[in-house]
Amino acid sequence: MKDISSFPFFIHLHFNDFNQNYMIVKNINTVILLFLFSTTPVFAQQTNYRPELFFREDWKETPAEIPLSQKYVSNTDLLVNLYGAGKDSLKKSNHQKPVDDPFYIWSGLCLGNWMVTLKHKSNNVDLSGFAKIRWHSKQAGLRQLRIALKLADGSWLVSNQFAGPSKDWQNWEFNVLDIEWHKLDAERVVETGIAKGPKLSNVAEIGFTDLMPGGKSTACSRLDWIEVYGKPVNR
Repeated sequence: MKDISSFPFFIHLHFNDFNQNYMIVKNINTVILLFLFSTTPVFAQQTNYRPELFFREDWKETPAEIPLSQKYVSNTDLLVNLYGAGKDSLKKSNHQKPVDDPFYIWSGLCLGNWMVTLKHKSNNVDLSGFAKIRWHSKQAGLRQLRIALKLADGSWLVSNQFAGPSKDWQNWEFNVLDIEWHKLDAERVVETGIAKGPKLSNVAEIGFTDLMPGGKSTACSRLDWIEVYGKPVNR
Protein backbone atom coordinates (compact mmCIF):
# COMPACT_ATOMS: atom_id res chain seq x y z
CA MET A 1 0.00 0.00 0.00
CA LYS A 2 1.26 3.44 -0.92
CA ASP A 3 1.96 6.04 1.74
CA ILE A 4 -0.92 8.54 1.84
CA SER A 5 1.63 11.36 1.95
CA SER A 6 2.44 10.58 -1.68
CA PHE A 7 -1.16 11.28 -2.78
CA PRO A 8 -1.87 14.53 -4.58
CA PHE A 9 -2.80 17.56 -2.49
CA PHE A 10 -6.50 17.55 -3.46
CA ILE A 11 -6.82 13.94 -2.22
CA HIS A 12 -5.48 15.06 1.16
CA LEU A 13 -7.92 17.96 1.15
CA HIS A 14 -10.99 15.82 0.44
CA PHE A 15 -9.92 13.22 2.96
CA ASN A 16 -9.61 15.90 5.67
CA ASP A 17 -13.03 17.34 4.73
CA PHE A 18 -14.54 13.88 5.04
CA ASN A 19 -13.11 13.43 8.51
CA GLN A 20 -14.39 16.82 9.65
CA ASN A 21 -17.89 16.19 8.26
CA TYR A 22 -17.97 12.74 9.82
CA MET A 23 -17.11 14.16 13.25
CA ILE A 24 -19.77 16.89 12.93
CA VAL A 25 -22.48 14.34 12.03
CA LYS A 26 -21.35 12.03 14.82
CA ASN A 27 -21.52 14.86 17.38
CA ILE A 28 -24.99 15.90 16.17
CA ASN A 29 -26.26 12.32 16.47
CA THR A 30 -24.81 12.09 19.98
CA VAL A 31 -26.61 15.30 21.02
CA ILE A 32 -29.92 14.02 19.59
CA LEU A 33 -29.61 10.71 21.43
CA LEU A 34 -28.78 12.44 24.70
CA PHE A 35 -31.81 14.71 24.26
CA LEU A 36 -34.12 11.78 23.58
CA PHE A 37 -32.86 9.83 26.60
CA SER A 38 -33.16 12.86 28.87
CA THR A 39 -36.75 13.61 27.78
CA THR A 40 -38.11 10.05 27.75
CA PRO A 41 -39.40 10.26 31.37
CA VAL A 42 -41.18 13.51 30.49
CA PHE A 43 -42.88 11.88 27.50
CA ALA A 44 -43.85 8.93 29.70
CA GLN A 45 -45.34 11.26 32.30
CA GLN A 46 -47.29 13.11 29.63
CA THR A 47 -48.82 9.90 28.27
CA ASN A 48 -49.60 8.38 31.70
CA TYR A 49 -50.98 11.36 33.61
CA ARG A 50 -54.60 10.26 33.11
CA PRO A 51 -55.65 7.54 35.56
CA GLU A 52 -56.83 4.20 34.23
CA LEU A 53 -60.12 2.42 34.91
CA PHE A 54 -60.34 1.59 38.63
CA PHE A 55 -63.57 -0.37 38.39
CA ARG A 56 -66.71 -0.91 36.33
CA GLU A 57 -69.99 -2.41 37.49
CA ASP A 58 -72.71 -3.66 35.09
CA TRP A 59 -74.98 -5.66 37.48
CA LYS A 60 -75.80 -9.29 36.79
CA GLU A 61 -78.26 -10.16 34.04
CA THR A 62 -80.79 -11.85 36.29
CA PRO A 63 -84.58 -11.46 36.67
CA ALA A 64 -85.90 -8.30 38.33
CA GLU A 65 -86.07 -8.46 42.11
CA ILE A 66 -86.32 -6.37 45.31
CA PRO A 67 -84.24 -5.48 47.24
CA LEU A 68 -80.86 -4.84 45.62
CA SER A 69 -78.13 -6.94 47.27
CA GLN A 70 -74.60 -8.26 46.84
CA LYS A 71 -75.77 -11.20 44.72
CA TYR A 72 -76.52 -8.81 41.86
CA VAL A 73 -72.99 -7.33 41.72
CA SER A 74 -71.13 -8.70 38.69
CA ASN A 75 -67.64 -7.39 39.56
CA THR A 76 -66.20 -9.83 42.12
CA ASP A 77 -63.83 -7.13 43.45
CA LEU A 78 -66.71 -4.91 44.62
CA LEU A 79 -69.03 -4.72 47.62
CA VAL A 80 -72.37 -2.92 47.40
CA ASN A 81 -73.67 -0.79 50.30
CA LEU A 82 -77.15 0.72 50.66
CA TYR A 83 -78.13 3.76 52.71
CA GLY A 84 -81.22 5.76 53.61
CA ALA A 85 -84.82 5.03 54.60
CA GLY A 86 -85.64 3.92 51.06
CA LYS A 87 -82.81 1.40 50.63
CA ASP A 88 -84.97 -1.71 51.10
CA SER A 89 -87.14 -0.76 48.11
CA LEU A 90 -84.31 -0.38 45.58
CA LYS A 91 -84.98 -2.72 42.69
CA LYS A 92 -82.62 -4.61 40.40
CA SER A 93 -84.81 -4.20 37.31
CA ASN A 94 -85.13 -5.32 33.67
CA HIS A 95 -87.90 -5.61 31.08
CA GLN A 96 -88.30 -7.98 28.14
CA LYS A 97 -89.33 -5.04 25.95
CA PRO A 98 -87.67 -3.13 24.49
CA VAL A 99 -85.21 -5.87 23.55
CA ASP A 100 -82.19 -3.73 24.52
CA ASP A 101 -83.51 -2.82 27.98
CA PRO A 102 -80.50 -3.04 30.32
CA PHE A 103 -80.26 -4.65 33.75
CA TYR A 104 -80.34 -1.61 36.01
CA ILE A 105 -80.94 -0.19 39.47
CA TRP A 106 -84.35 1.51 39.89
CA SER A 107 -85.50 3.89 42.64
CA GLY A 108 -89.18 4.22 41.70
CA LEU A 109 -90.57 2.33 44.70
CA CYS A 110 -88.33 3.89 47.38
CA LEU A 111 -90.47 5.37 50.19
CA GLY A 112 -87.58 7.51 51.45
CA ASN A 113 -84.22 8.89 50.31
CA TRP A 114 -81.74 6.27 49.17
CA MET A 115 -78.09 5.85 48.14
CA VAL A 116 -76.07 3.04 46.54
CA THR A 117 -72.27 2.84 46.85
CA LEU A 118 -69.59 0.43 45.69
CA LYS A 119 -66.43 -0.38 47.62
CA HIS A 120 -63.38 -2.18 46.27
CA LYS A 121 -62.43 -5.16 48.44
CA SER A 122 -58.72 -4.34 48.68
CA ASN A 123 -58.06 -0.74 47.56
CA ASN A 124 -59.33 2.77 48.01
CA VAL A 125 -59.01 5.19 45.11
CA ASP A 126 -57.36 8.55 44.47
CA LEU A 127 -59.87 10.80 42.68
CA SER A 128 -57.69 13.90 42.62
CA GLY A 129 -56.26 15.25 39.39
CA PHE A 130 -57.82 14.03 36.14
CA ALA A 131 -60.08 11.37 37.66
CA LYS A 132 -63.42 10.73 35.97
CA ILE A 133 -66.70 9.01 36.75
CA ARG A 134 -68.94 7.78 33.94
CA TRP A 135 -72.32 6.07 33.94
CA HIS A 136 -75.30 5.11 31.78
CA SER A 137 -78.58 6.28 33.27
CA LYS A 138 -82.11 7.55 32.69
CA GLN A 139 -83.97 9.86 35.06
CA ALA A 140 -87.64 10.85 35.02
CA GLY A 141 -89.59 13.69 36.61
CA LEU A 142 -87.41 16.06 38.63
CA ARG A 143 -84.78 13.45 39.51
CA GLN A 144 -81.11 14.51 39.31
CA LEU A 145 -78.67 11.64 39.82
CA ARG A 146 -75.54 12.76 41.69
CA ILE A 147 -72.20 11.25 42.68
CA ALA A 148 -71.78 10.26 46.33
CA LEU A 149 -68.39 9.63 47.97
CA LYS A 150 -67.25 8.28 51.30
CA LEU A 151 -63.72 9.41 52.15
CA ALA A 152 -61.24 7.29 54.08
CA ASP A 153 -61.72 9.53 57.14
CA GLY A 154 -65.43 8.66 57.23
CA SER A 155 -66.79 11.94 55.86
CA TRP A 156 -69.36 11.96 53.05
CA LEU A 157 -69.73 14.14 49.94
CA VAL A 158 -72.32 14.65 47.22
CA SER A 159 -71.70 16.40 43.90
CA ASN A 160 -73.26 19.61 42.65
CA GLN A 161 -73.16 18.14 39.13
CA PHE A 162 -75.80 15.60 38.16
CA ALA A 163 -77.38 13.57 35.38
CA GLY A 164 -80.75 15.15 34.66
CA PRO A 165 -84.04 13.87 33.24
CA SER A 166 -84.03 12.19 29.83
CA LYS A 167 -86.57 10.32 27.71
CA ASP A 168 -83.93 7.74 26.78
CA TRP A 169 -80.75 6.26 28.23
CA GLN A 170 -77.68 8.51 28.15
CA ASN A 171 -73.96 8.20 28.84
CA TRP A 172 -72.79 10.80 31.35
CA GLU A 173 -69.16 11.73 32.09
CA PHE A 174 -68.06 13.80 35.08
CA ASN A 175 -64.64 15.45 35.38
CA VAL A 176 -64.00 15.28 39.11
CA LEU A 177 -61.89 18.47 38.90
CA ASP A 178 -64.99 20.42 37.81
CA ILE A 179 -67.22 19.30 40.68
CA GLU A 180 -68.14 21.39 43.71
CA TRP A 181 -68.73 19.06 46.63
CA HIS A 182 -71.34 19.33 49.37
CA LYS A 183 -71.47 17.56 52.71
CA LEU A 184 -73.77 14.56 52.90
CA ASP A 185 -75.61 12.99 55.82
CA ALA A 186 -75.36 9.33 54.80
CA GLU A 187 -77.97 8.09 57.28
CA ARG A 188 -80.71 10.41 56.02
CA VAL A 189 -79.14 10.87 52.54
CA VAL A 190 -79.54 14.65 52.55
CA GLU A 191 -77.13 17.44 51.62
CA THR A 192 -75.98 19.61 54.56
CA GLY A 193 -73.94 22.45 53.04
CA ILE A 194 -70.83 23.14 51.00
CA ALA A 195 -67.68 21.11 51.75
CA LYS A 196 -64.67 23.42 51.62
CA GLY A 197 -61.57 21.92 50.02
CA PRO A 198 -62.24 18.20 50.50
CA LYS A 199 -59.23 15.98 49.84
CA LEU A 200 -60.10 13.31 47.30
CA SER A 201 -56.78 11.46 47.36
CA ASN A 202 -58.21 8.59 49.45
CA VAL A 203 -61.83 7.62 48.69
CA ALA A 204 -63.35 4.47 50.21
CA GLU A 205 -66.78 4.26 48.51
CA ILE A 206 -68.21 5.66 45.27
CA GLY A 207 -71.91 5.72 44.50
CA PHE A 208 -75.01 7.59 43.41
CA THR A 209 -78.24 9.13 44.74
CA ASP A 210 -80.89 11.59 43.63
CA LEU A 211 -81.56 12.75 47.23
CA MET A 212 -85.28 11.99 46.83
CA PRO A 213 -87.82 9.19 47.40
CA GLY A 214 -89.17 7.35 44.37
CA GLY A 215 -92.28 8.35 42.48
CA LYS A 216 -92.73 5.17 40.43
CA SER A 217 -91.97 5.22 36.70
CA THR A 218 -92.70 8.91 36.13
CA ALA A 219 -90.41 10.18 38.93
CA CYS A 220 -87.35 7.99 39.44
CA SER A 221 -83.71 7.28 38.68
CA ARG A 222 -82.31 4.36 36.72
CA LEU A 223 -78.62 3.40 36.52
CA ASP A 224 -77.31 0.74 34.14
CA TRP A 225 -73.50 0.75 34.58
CA ILE A 226 -70.88 2.88 36.32
CA GLU A 227 -67.13 3.36 35.68
CA VAL A 228 -64.58 5.02 37.98
CA TYR A 229 -61.21 6.24 36.65
CA GLY A 230 -58.67 6.84 39.41
CA LYS A 231 -55.42 5.62 40.93
CA PRO A 232 -55.57 2.70 43.42
CA VAL A 233 -54.60 3.49 47.00
CA ASN A 234 -53.53 0.82 49.49
CA ARG A 235 -56.05 0.51 52.27
